[in-house]
Amino acid sequence: MATPSKKASDKLPLEKVFAPGGWLARHHPQYEYRAGQLEMAESVETALEHRQHLIVEAGTGTGKTLAYLVPLMRSGLRAVISTGTKNLQEQLFYKDIPFLRKLFPELRVTLMKGRQNYLCRQKLYDLEKQPVLNGIEEVGQYPKLRDWEARTKTGDRAELGWLPDASTLWAHVDARRENCTGQKCAQFERCFITWMHQQAAESDLIIVNHHLFFADLALRQSDYAALLPDYAALVFDEAHEMEDVATRYFGVEVSNYRVEELARDTEATLRMKSLRSPEVLGAVGELRRRADLFFELFPAAEGRTNFDNRDSFLEVHRGAYTGLGNAFLLLETELSRLVERPEEVHNLTRRAKELRAAFELVLESHERNMVYWWERRGRGVFLQATPIDVSALLRERLFERVETVILTSATLAVGGTFDFIKRRLGVQNIKERILDSHFDYASQALLYTPLHLPDPREPDFARLAAEEVVQLLKATRGRAFVLFTSYVQMRDVYERVRPHLRYPLLLQGSMPRTELLDRFRKTPHAVLFGTSSFWQGVDVQGEQLSAVLIDRLPFAVPSDPVTAARIRQINEEGGNAFTEYQVPQAVITLKQGFGRLIRSESDRGVLVMLDHRMMRKPYGRVFLESLPQYRKTNRLDDVKVFMRE
Repeated sequence: MATPSKKASDKLPLEKVFAPGGWLARHHPQYEYRAGQLEMAESVETALEHRQHLIVEAGTGTGKTLAYLVPLMRSGLRAVISTGTKNLQEQLFYKDIPFLRKLFPELRVTLMKGRQNYLCRQKLYDLEKQPVLNGIEEVGQYPKLRDWEARTKTGDRAELGWLPDASTLWAHVDARRENCTGQKCAQFERCFITWMHQQAAESDLIIVNHHLFFADLALRQSDYAALLPDYAALVFDEAHEMEDVATRYFGVEVSNYRVEELARDTEATLRMKSLRSPEVLGAVGELRRRADLFFELFPAAEGRTNFDNRDSFLEVHRGAYTGLGNAFLLLETELSRLVERPEEVHNLTRRAKELRAAFELVLESHERNMVYWWERRGRGVFLQATPIDVSALLRERLFERVETVILTSATLAVGGTFDFIKRRLGVQNIKERILDSHFDYASQALLYTPLHLPDPREPDFARLAAEEVVQLLKATRGRAFVLFTSYVQMRDVYERVRPHLRYPLLLQGSMPRTELLDRFRKTPHAVLFGTSSFWQGVDVQGEQLSAVLIDRLPFAVPSDPVTAARIRQINEEGGNAFTEYQVPQAVITLKQGFGRLIRSESDRGVLVMLDHRMMRKPYGRVFLESLPQYRKTNRLDDVKVFMRE
């Protein structure tokens, strides 16, 4: 296990690092002492020393990143840090770690992202030998990509500021596993993935995101090699996202897109390797035809639908399902008959077998802890088998196997306890800390709940809420996020508000999310109308964001197949799903949404909850007890006075 060098500075008591006049204060011009940060660092260090698990809610502004980084660096243990987003990964690697290297100069750190973020050299060279580029854009980008390949040390797409997010060229050359030939590849020794894994194996600290971490955890139960080296300590930053990401990676998904991707890759491999096989091409055509017939059986309306009727579906459509399975077998057979079978062909055969097995699991399995459902999004049809409860999986594969797991976020506690998150993640015997933010919420924020509006479930809510939004945005002079729990409600209120305001209004979906956020930051008095993707992971400091308006308490849609299955499971086991699952989940989501407003000690603004159930329903007390101590009012005049101050 890699162990960082122990300099004299490593052995400073933590209070000498974090205290006023301490190491951080002397070396960081913007450093401010925060008691909560020191408390968290001490708790993390104790957990690492005693091989304990720890859960910490650290309010916004606590400085939790340094509070876990310093103890990790001092520990001598190989540790993994898993973040909620690639942006936070890069902040850690390019900003926080370089600063702390002054204290830990010999520490070795690796940044790891998913394989699709890295260039595959062999694919790039193959494109030159067998051009398959489409359009002027791809042809123009290819030489720039070749020039970059000769210079880059990482192969990380993030270095390519000129390459559009929607680039089709990158899909031809990324290093995803499906087409990787591993050690048999001519470029294996020069492969960016190989280099990344070698660096990780020699590192003290490995920075990943939740998607890569759970992809690794799922792979460890299969025949594939793990993505991460062994480690003794793990930090989950933004740990409130763990259940959702784990649910995705412990489930199974098949789609018409996956079938088409296999078909396209088979054709491309034949071209790249100059393999002439009418039989394989015929099998690809048959697979496409059978897949089209199968997926056309699902209604055209978009949305998620429970697939409890799989048995009767198969009875009626047995021919279409069997035909699809036979088409996979035919492709496997014809690939195996090729006289020349490079490693890429073996990969295609493996993928066809895996996809056929995945269809069988999703259509025929009856595991009690799985919910089966399907979804149509645009042209895509996705069939899913999703675990209802991941707590046992996480307990067995994670918390019982890693010596120390640190869970942290600004939003983990509900009503002052961690009971909900511990139950959902299956963690037991864990130390707990709740650290308040050092922000003065009582003076910095005002929470306004208009009691005169109807219940959000009433038909005239959107009309009256829009009128209230107009008055509020006039009081705040724009400068607001207006957040919704559904696209339909967002568009409805946006169209009602638009004729009555002169401020620039930005609507989610009108442009890419990053561009929309950038436009908001740069446009005086702008108002951004958004849904779930703007509830978390967005940081806008200063007067530009002076209000956050939320249309209703963010309860998960009870008809969603996964939510419905979890509600049913809890109730069947004698629990109360509403109080044990639906309310706590909504509390954490609301805390995330409101958390967009106050991001620094100088921020000031209004929080608006248009849903009066938080004040009038008995369960509303749980929401109020879980939020910071904002000033509260139900009078619009108080909002106007607050904004004038």
